[in-house]
Order: sequence, then structure tokens, then C-alpha cells
Amino acid sequence: MRANLVSSVAVTCTAALALPLSLVTPAASLPPAGPVDMVSVDSVDTDVAGSTQSLPLGPIGTTDRAVGGTATQGLTRRDVRPFSLLGVVWDDARAHLHGTVQVRTRAAGGSEWSPWQDVEIHNEEHGADPGTPEADTAALRGSTAPLWVGESDGVEIRVQPQAERDAAPLPAGLRLELVDPGPERAAPGSRSGAATEATADSARGAAQAAPTVEEAAASAVNAHLGAPSGASVIPALSRAATVTEATEAVLGAAAAKPYIGPRPKIITRKGWGADEKMRAKSFVYTKAVKAAFVHHSATGNNYTCRQAPSLLRSIYRYHVKSSGWRDFGYNFAVDKCGNIYEGRAGGVAKPVLGAHTLGFNTNSMGIAVLGSYSSTAPPAAAVNAVAKLTAWKLGLHGANPKGKTTLTSGGGNKYKKGKKVKFNTIAGHRDGFATECPGGRLYSKLGATRTASAKYQGRP
Repeated sequence: MRANLVSSVAVTCTAALALPLSLVTPAASLPPAGPVDMVSVDSVDTDVAGSTQSLPLGPIGTTDRAVGGTATQGLTRRDVRPFSLLGVVWDDARAHLHGTVQVRTRAAGGSEWSPWQDVEIHNEEHGADPGTPEADTAALRGSTAPLWVGESDGVEIRVQPQAERDAAPLPAGLRLELVDPGPERAAPGSRSGAATEATADSARGAAQAAPTVEEAAASAVNAHLGAPSGASVIPALSRAATVTEATEAVLGAAAAKPYIGPRPKIITRKGWGADEKMRAKSFVYTKAVKAAFVHHSATGNNYTCRQAPSLLRSIYRYHVKSSGWRDFGYNFAVDKCGNIYEGRAGGVAKPVLGAHTLGFNTNSMGIAVLGSYSSTAPPAAAVNAVAKLTAWKLGLHGANPKGKTTLTSGGGNKYKKGKKVKFNTIAGHRDGFATECPGGRLYSKLGATRTASAKYQGRP
């Protein structure tokens, strides 16, 4: 599979920033937690806000709750530094967590605790394809889906093994990751919070330093789309202008009159505040984009569209710092208001290799609709945004949204490595992996999405 990949040579970089350790102790009023008091905390960059607290889990409850040789693990209620997103990681990325993860949190500055919330245990179905450099890195960890809880300063967690006596033990090295995305800021030109955009920009304003090498590289790959260096938004184009641009740039749309949808407005990584020093420095590409896999982020629906940039920064930090991925896993994200965001770096018009559909990342793209859509219907604005995005991006590569395409499995729990599989060009994550993602309510919308996407492309 690596023969299909091309690494960018446009960026040179320094060694990764070393992360010092800090200590956080629970409040005196809380029960002692023994050896799990030690917490490692990412250093906070002076230019880009955000940090991660990493708390080791230990046995809780009585020994008669031990199942399969493993007791329930977790943390009792405790005060922590403010955070907004959480998840659980463990040492071996190949190990599966057979059990349940539940948390409850306390809103920052408040006294009431939330009910127990389930954390989705699904990340083994995401990530880089087996055998690739990203999948083989020593930094890779097993992880749950992240859960957005809003600004909080108290947490309690329990990880319970399966009830069967012969069930596999919980994986080693369980840790609770608490992610602080930094100060909230509205995405530029988004459908929510646009009125405060100028204020947020002026606060960063004149004192902002020249772009780093990493920031310049992430911006330069989109320069041909009318987005100057440091642009927060890639502007929308009419269908006629999009066809002209695609044909002139030879972006895979070689026909004189290709079927392609108008380019939608896309908020760049700069626009949602990605820390470019955190990701791997090179970009990795596949040959084409033959399919789009739709996901839900499983982070819950308790966010506002103004908070979407904070949610994205949190997922990004969780993917890279906590899970050990090279970058944000998805190629694009869509919030509940229909705003579209650039995901993994490398250029929104290019076939960037993601880590979204384990086994089928090559020659595909991953779109995460922010939220959980198993029992909640996705907003119409989000579904329509997926149709617009796929009409444009698939059109660049000559793909029919209502058609079929064949991909070769890189290995997973549904199709063995090397198996050629025919998919709908717009598919759900569950089509390539045995998973509930993107949730039944979102998955049921994909038929209408294919039809709408083809219509945006100008197909009969």
C-alpha cells in the first residue's frame, strides 16, 4: 500500500517539543486516591492555548467486583484543572477494551454533578491502516471515542470489565485524558458567532507573530484555492467558477465539462485554531479520492456551533497527544449548523491520507459530522453540508456520488487485508468496518445525501 503514498518534501522541521510533567492533587475535601494522584500535564504553548491532563486509573470498589481477573478501575470524584473533553487511553493500541466506560463531571464553578454518561468504546475501528508508518509508531495507544462535556473542573470515572467470568481483562495502562482546548473563539464566517469574530481577531491582532514553518506549510497547500497565506476561510465558488478552476488546475477533473459541485466555504485549520506544531510535519497523500466515508464523532450533542472550533481543537489534541496519531484523523468535519472545516493537513482539494476508516483510508476521505447520531436525528444543515462537500471533492476526482467504487482492504474486522470491496461512493463507516458509526439516524440519510450530491454536481 505504501507504493500509493507520496510524502511531501515542502516542510523541514525541528525535533518535537519535549513535554514536562506537572502535578495535580485532588482537593482536600475529596477522598484520598492513593497512587493515582500523579498526573502528567502537557506544557501550554504561549502562542496556542490548550493542554491535556493525563490521570492513571486504579482499582475502585471491593474485590468481590473483580471479573475475569480484573477489578473495576477508575477514579473517585475529584477536583481537576478546567477541561472540556475527555476520553480513556491504554498502552497497547491492538488491545480491545471489553467493558463499559462511564463518567460524570461537574461544570466549572458549579456544585452539581452530571448523571453518569457512557463513553463510546469505538476507536479501534478508526486510525491508520495496519502496516503503515502511522499505525506502527511507538506513540500509538488504544483509545475510546472522546466525549465533549463542556467546561468542567470535576470528574469521576469507572471502567467496568464485561460480566462474564472468562471475559478478557481490562487493557493495561488505563488513563483518563482531560483536554482543555483553550479559550473559546467563534470560527470566522460561521453560521454562529460571526458578530464576535472581529473582537476575537483583534485580541490576537497586531501582536501575532509571523507564521511558523508549520503554519506556512499548512496554509500554502490551499493557496491555489484563493486562500492567501494565513487565511481563515477558503471562500465558496459558483459552479461555473469551480469547473474553471478545477479544469485549469488539473485536479483530477480532466474533462472539458466535468460533473462537479460548487466549492463550498471551508473554514481552514487556521480558522479553527489548529496548533500546527503538534502534528507530524510531512503530508501524506494517496492517488485519488474514490469514496467518502461518513462518520459521527460520537462526542455527544452538547455543544453549540460557536463551540465547534474548541471541540475540533480538543479532538485534534486527543487524536495526536492522547492516541498517538500523526494528525487529526478525519479529512473534514461538519458541525450541526452546516459549517465545513478542514481536517487533516495537506490541502482540502488533495487526496490526503487520513485515519478515519481502518482498512479503507487509501483513496478515500473521511467526513465527521460532529455529534452522536444513533438515537438523535442529524440536523438538516449538517446533512446538506455533507452533500455539498462530497459534490465538490468527489467531483474533483471524477467520482459519481450515486455510483459505486471498489477499494482494497488494508485489514480490519469486516474484510481481510487484500480483499477488494465494492462500496457506494458515499458510504457510512459501518460499510467498511463492523461498527455502529455513523449512527443509525445519520446512516439512514445517506441515500438522500447521494441524490443531493449528484444534483449539486449537475448530473441528470
